[in-house]
Amino acid sequence: MILYLNGIYVGLLILANIVAVKLFSVGDFAILPAAVIIYVFTYPIIDVIVEVYGKKEGQQTVKAGLIMQILAIVFITIAIQLPAAPVFGNQESFETILSGSFRVILASLISYAISQNLDVYVFNRLKSKHGEKKLWLRNNASTMLSQLIDTTIFITIAFYGTMPIAVLGGLIITQYIFKFFASILVTPLVYLLVHFVRKQESVQRIEKAA
Repeated sequence: MILYLNGIYVGLLILANIVAVKLFSVGDFAILPAAVIIYVFTYPIIDVIVEVYGKKEGQQTVKAGLIMQILAIVFITIAIQLPAAPVFGNQESFETILSGSFRVILASLISYAISQNLDVYVFNRLKSKHGEKKLWLRNNASTMLSQLIDTTIFITIAFYGTMPIAVLGGLIITQYIFKFFASILVTPLVYLLVHFVRKQESVQRIEKAA
């Protein structure tokens, strides 16, 4: 099961980076990148991995995600630079959707590396304290703290100096509020995944012993 969880986790990261170019509105409340609706699901997955397989596996998954994001950037850059065929009339659109400024890319990688590793650390510390009890607490506490760090680091690095401090603060607050409530809403998913993964691991152990 760990392979499937790793695959889904890395896939969601790459997908989030691809759709991040689109912005959407939540009424008059906020303007958010489309990536947030995908990225919020990476935290439950990493929490499930730490819950079932331990801190070391969680750290390895985060590392794999970072490596794959770097590789994706490299190969996307190569694809953009390849000479377009005469029949391909969408080179400009292709570049617009798949390319990003170096500053934004750097902000994304730094915020990811720090926040996801923090999530693993906090979740594991709470699990060491409570055992298998209070899954909801360690899931939400680790995710909410990590999301705050992620949002603050990303927006600060990506946009500092390009807009007033007050606007930066507003972006951080509105995006974090969205992520905060999203974290609460996906809590049942964590319980379902933990139950499913543990059940599958038990089945596999029985099959191996047979």
